Amino acid sequence: MNTLGNKLKVTVFGQSHAPAIGCVIDGLPSGFAPDMERVSAFMARRAPGRNAWSTNRKESDTPEILSGLVEGRTCGAPVSMLIRNSDQHSRDYAGLKRTPRPSHADYTAIIKYGGNYDIRGGGQFSGRLTAPLCFAGALALQLLEQKGITVAAHIAQIEGVFDSAPDFASVARTELETLLKKPFPVFSDDAGIRMRQAIEAARLDADSVGGVIRCFALGLPAGIGEPMFGGVENRLAAALFGIPAVRGVSFGTGFAAAGMRGSEHNDPFFMDGDRVSARTNHAGGVLGGITSGLPLVVNIAVKPTASIAKEQETVDLETRESTSLVIHGRHDPCIVPRAVPVAEAVTALTVLDMLLE
Repeated sequence: MNTLGNKLKVTVFGQSHAPAIGCVIDGLPSGFAPDMERVSAFMARRAPGRNAWSTNRKESDTPEILSGLVEGRTCGAPVSMLIRNSDQHSRDYAGLKRTPRPSHADYTAIIKYGGNYDIRGGGQFSGRLTAPLCFAGALALQLLEQKGITVAAHIAQIEGVFDSAPDFASVARTELETLLKKPFPVFSDDAGIRMRQAIEAARLDADSVGGVIRCFALGLPAGIGEPMFGGVENRLAAALFGIPAVRGVSFGTGFAAAGMRGSEHNDPFFMDGDRVSARTNHAGGVLGGITSGLPLVVNIAVKPTASIAKEQETVDLETRESTSLVIHGRHDPCIVPRAVPVAEAVTALTVLDMLLE
């Protein structure tokens, strides 16, 4: 399934080393005039080869709009877009159908699709497919802004380095706006320095590191979501797990709630003028699968990049024997920074879809 959403549907197509990748977006309101300069700026945050902590694969990620816009405005038809791939090194992937890479989808894809699987660059399983998601998410973010809703994320953790975080119950829009202007999105610049040092240390050791992205959505009204399987948490978790390398999704305090008492974890209500609010926000803005009106707080765990330059154990699927493998090619020592806008995009698309419903 390559389609996300119910009312707002986004279908992603292509493979990492195909001539192009892209998406079709159905359900956008007509008459919407997206700011394409802002769309390009948002996509540039995810694009490869822009900084020291990402792969040196060079892709412009320039979107070509094929349909759905007339004189810069949505016309009611699906918006279709493609991004042409231009810097593939397919030879780096020769032989991987025989010796699958550890922690990649190579083995399971070979089992499912046999010899038809496009293994070049990971094919349809590649993080390259998050570029169209960022295009669609950039449109969703602009539509949410029109509704007074802000979505932004920070790097909460890289390996053992943790960023500071605002009070979940009173996240300020100005804090998120400042965050969005940073090339390395953290609240604590000192933590950001130490995170980049951890990434560089892993790169020099021919290794990789993972981390946690924390995404906020401010301005959501109370009452969005459906029990029991259509809740905000259900929908967001399903969507966010579509991002390659995501290994966990939690809300608010998340798994730390398991070590707390009810008196610590409960969020006491109080009247803030004529509005019901809460002193804390351990629940992450969702109760019973329904938004409470407090900031939505989503935590996304991202695994270390599976492609590392160290020699690793694998198997030879032809001889059925154990062997070793050294992965060649260009890979991120940490994909967390480039995954931040992807998390924002998927969160925005899911939230907007639920609002349109």
